[in-house]
Amino acid sequence: MRVFLSAGEPSGDHHAALLCRAIQARCPEAVCVGLGGPQMAQAGCTLIADMSALAVMWFLRVLLNIHRFVDLARQAERSFLDERPDVCVLIDFPGFHWWLAWRAKRHGIPVVFYCPPQIWAWASWRIRKMRRLVDHVLSALPFEHDWFCEQGMASTLVGHPFFDEGTVAPAEDAEQPAGPLVLLLPGSRRQEFEANLSSLVRAAVEIEKQVPDARFVVSALHRRHADRMKAELRGSLADCQPRQLVVEAGKTATLIPQAAAAISVSGSVSLELLAARVPTVIVYSINPLAYVIQSWLRHSRAFTLVNLLAIADPIGPLQPVWWPPRTLAPADPEMLFPEYLAVQDPAPAAARHVIEWLNEPASRQRIVAALDELATVVAQPGSAERAAVAVLDIAARNVPEAGATGGVQPAERAA
Repeated sequence: MRVFLSAGEPSGDHHAALLCRAIQARCPEAVCVGLGGPQMAQAGCTLIADMSALAVMWFLRVLLNIHRFVDLARQAERSFLDERPDVCVLIDFPGFHWWLAWRAKRHGIPVVFYCPPQIWAWASWRIRKMRRLVDHVLSALPFEHDWFCEQGMASTLVGHPFFDEGTVAPAEDAEQPAGPLVLLLPGSRRQEFEANLSSLVRAAVEIEKQVPDARFVVSALHRRHADRMKAELRGSLADCQPRQLVVEAGKTATLIPQAAAAISVSGSVSLELLAARVPTVIVYSINPLAYVIQSWLRHSRAFTLVNLLAIADPIGPLQPVWWPPRTLAPADPEMLFPEYLAVQDPAPAAARHVIEWLNEPASRQRIVAALDELATVVAQPGSAERAAVAVLDIAARNVPEAGATGGVQPAERAA
């Protein structure tokens, strides 16, 4: 049995690695190949190309890298022809994966989307494309599973892989310095931390004024990002930062359980913060034009996964606007994690929440109790194992019988 896996971002690489291990544990003879990063390779997946350098976002950057995506798609299709997989599993990264799904489908290979694109939140008209190109969805979130089923997609609710065993590391046993730790998470992509790091650092300055013994750690995905953040802290932010501020690379999983509070860019890291019950403010700086455009395209009340899990009826269109608000709108009190999609600087508002949590233990405990209640319901490990069962079942239906010639014949492909 041959399983093709494709993941294009660090989080997807992690999820695909967990899935690869789960597949091989259930079916030792299964061969996993695909596109991905170092975690997939360490899990035993044979990579035909490394995708980790192409975790790009925004339209212009995609255009600048289009030739590289085309080359990767061609390499994947050549792999389909040379040694046809029994199933093609795509993990997140929808822009490129639409291309890959089309190539797999035209060769008769069933396509499964694990952690599927959030088209229920953005551009829901793409469901037509998804019905055409994807055979089965492995849904990470309960409301997401319900939505896909309502839209006529075959879906299995497997849960989110961030809740799998070992995803949230235990706090380190070494003695920690005095003072509460506030974790600053500016994002895993260069574009994200370049847009949001200054807001997070300015919020830290405001917090320090009210909580002088607070410590701050900026958590970077890897050393390359950490070096760029340190350069910015020595440069444009040199005169605007708290005394106790350090940058750490590759330690997010161990830092989260130590944090008393966090300020984070929106992303799947919010699920790790939920699992560790860390009160968090979510910020995302956005330019005025992008704010207007997203108001017309977005179909979810919140943009943070934790809040989408916590609120009733999370899917529904926003009120479109023709221009951004003049002032920063207050956070919706129904959200467990106060969130700010901000044209203006969100630093003062974010700081106020953290100051309240650090100075008023009862306020922080209310958030922790609410997070604990939600996590007890949704933060169930085993996503990769459930996904592996579904993938292997779909692949088994596509394995040719003994003595038969495998795959789709050239005449069938041409048809």
